[in-house]
Amino acid sequence: MIEDQVLVKKLRVNYKTFGAEDGKPFLILHGWGSKSDRWVALGELVARKNIRVIVPDLPGFGDSQEPESAWNLDNYVDWVQEFTQTIPELKNEFYLLGHSFGGAICVKYAIKYAQRVEKVFLFGAAVIRKKTIKKQVLSKISPVVKMFAFLPFYDLGKRAFYKFVIGGSDYLRVDGVMKQTFLKAISEDLSQKLLFIKIPTVIIWGNKDDTTLVEDAYYMNKKIDNSKLVIIEGGDHDLEQKMPETLSEKILENI
Repeated sequence: MIEDQVLVKKLRVNYKTFGAEDGKPFLILHGWGSKSDRWVALGELVARKNIRVIVPDLPGFGDSQEPESAWNLDNYVDWVQEFTQTIPELKNEFYLLGHSFGGAICVKYAIKYAQRVEKVFLFGAAVIRKKTIKKQVLSKISPVVKMFAFLPFYDLGKRAFYKFVIGGSDYLRVDGVMKQTFLKAISEDLSQKLLFIKIPTVIIWGNKDDTTLVEDAYYMNKKIDNSKLVIIEGGDHDLEQKMPETLSEKILENI
C-alpha cells in the first residue's frame, strides 16, 4: 500500500493505492462518514489479481480537506473527474465502485462520464432517497434549531432532539459546511436517473443491510439495463470491514 496526497479543486486530498502500477485501475468512492482507512483490507485483497486499487478520502472526510462551502452531488462528481485526470493510472478507462453516499456520486458520474468507466459496481448505494417525514423535518428544523445556539445546554438539547424525535442521524456527526453538505446529499433522489446508466453494472448488497435496504437493490437491478445483482447472505452495510474476503470475491468474479 502507498499513501499520498494531491491537490484537486484547490483541496488537499489524501488517497491510498494498492497493487502493481500496471494493473487495471479500480477507483473506490467510500460512503458518508467513512475514509480510505476502512478499505485497506479490501484494497489488498482485490489488488492481488493484478488490479490497481485507488481509494481517496473524499473531500470533507478522513485526511482530506473540507470544501470551503457546502457541496452537492454534482460538486463531488466534478471533483472525481478532476481527481481521475490528476492520478496517472486513472487517465484512461477504469472500474468504478461506489458505496452508500459514494454510490450516489458513482451513479451521477457514470451517467455524465460514461466513456471513462469500463464497469460500475454499486455496493449498498444510497441512491433512492424517498421524501420521508423524518427527512422533511430534518431539513426544515435544522436552521430553526440553530437559532437557539446562544442558550445554555444547547448542544445537549440538540442531540436529545435528533436522537429521540428524529431518531438519530449522521447530521450530528459532522460540523461546519459538512452539515449542509449532508442535507444536500440526502435531498437528491436518483431513482429516475438509473435508466440513463448504459455501462455494465454490478449491484452488490448484503441482505441484512438496514441502512440501504435490499429492496433498493432489486429496484435498481430492474431499472438499469445490463445490470447484474449479487446478494451476499448475512451481509450488512459494512461488508468492506466485516466481510472483506466475501466482498472482494464477488468483485473479482465480475471484473
